[in-house]
Amino acid sequence: MVEAKSARRVKASRPGPGLGPEVPLNLELVAFLDYIRVEKGLAANSVAAYRRDLAKFGRFATRHGLSWTQFSREHIRDFLRELYQQNLLARSVARHLVAVRGFFRFLVKEGKVTNDVTAELDSPHTERSLPKHLAAQEVEALLQQPDVSTPAGLRDKAMLEVLYATGVRVSELVGLRWEDFDLNLGVVRCLGKGGKERLIPVGKSALRAVEAYSKSGRPLLCQKRTSPYLFVNQRGSQLSRMGFWKILGRYGRAAGIATPLTPHLVRHSFATHLLERGADLRSIQLMLGHSDISTTQIYTHVVKERLKQVYEAHHPRA
Repeated sequence: MVEAKSARRVKASRPGPGLGPEVPLNLELVAFLDYIRVEKGLAANSVAAYRRDLAKFGRFATRHGLSWTQFSREHIRDFLRELYQQNLLARSVARHLVAVRGFFRFLVKEGKVTNDVTAELDSPHTERSLPKHLAAQEVEALLQQPDVSTPAGLRDKAMLEVLYATGVRVSELVGLRWEDFDLNLGVVRCLGKGGKERLIPVGKSALRAVEAYSKSGRPLLCQKRTSPYLFVNQRGSQLSRMGFWKILGRYGRAAGIATPLTPHLVRHSFATHLLERGADLRSIQLMLGHSDISTTQIYTHVVKERLKQVYEAHHPRA
């Protein structure tokens, strides 16, 4: 039954880039990727990250002539040591270990190996860096950049407003549809990581921008083409993640923002500004779509650091 179930999963999957014939025991690797995609519900970007890291692990196994049953804890340490020798940061090494650990747990579950050789390995110590964020005046300057007299400008204005109003991820932003917005309730329905759905409040300014784009911008971009997605490119197709990254970077430079602008930086700004103005951590967690509140707690450190800077700058005896 285990063999049949694995075979069905392998048949339904494609190895994708990075898992070619040079990787040993490809069936197990592909079966695992299919497992985390279908049964665990991981997002496409997460599966792609696992694929890249495990392809590297597969090449390590090939060089050393190892099958999965021959791996020991020391072999895993050797693999991690090689990653450090390639000048990878501790955070990247830790990410590789997460992928390898998940893979060996899968092999144990499927009866391919008898024990999990990663079970007692400690993860590399990583220092958690505080996320950067924009000042409120920088956000305001950014939102003023699109030329709303053009269809593309109306689209860009709507996207920037929605991004800052909701804190959605860029993949969630480009995947939005018109029917996801409820203008009466002032909320947007968002499909996040693992296919989890959440409702996020949207401010009036963002809703007005979306409505203006939908009426006056999108029809001109689409022409006679149809697309289920709200935000489209000049050809009337869904705007890509990288397409929006480039648009955002261009507006950031035009606004005079020194920090290289990314969608995640705007997401961090959304969360930080809410917390600075008294929002509770649990509400921010729900809006961001974090499964664990410890992920959201990083923003409390941002606010504390900001308060410390304000105190030292303005207190007469600091």
